[in-house]
Amino acid sequence: MPSASSNESPSWFKSSYSGGNATECVEAAHLSEGTAIRDSKATEGGSLLFQPQSWTLFVSALQDGRLR
Repeated sequence: MPSASSNESPSWFKSSYSGGNATECVEAAHLSEGTAIRDSKATEGGSLLFQPQSWTLFVSALQDGRLR
């Protein structure tokens, strides 16, 4: 879960960038404290939480082709 202090129950969804096969699946959940990311094949392995500004910069970099 994103944080021990959060009372939110994440609503996970698969990334539109996830591959069509079962080996490349990323899930995200938008929360009030930021955006959480996890591996859909290993959900018990935890998640990473990105603060809103960091997530916006990351998505912008993907959209602009600065990350591959």
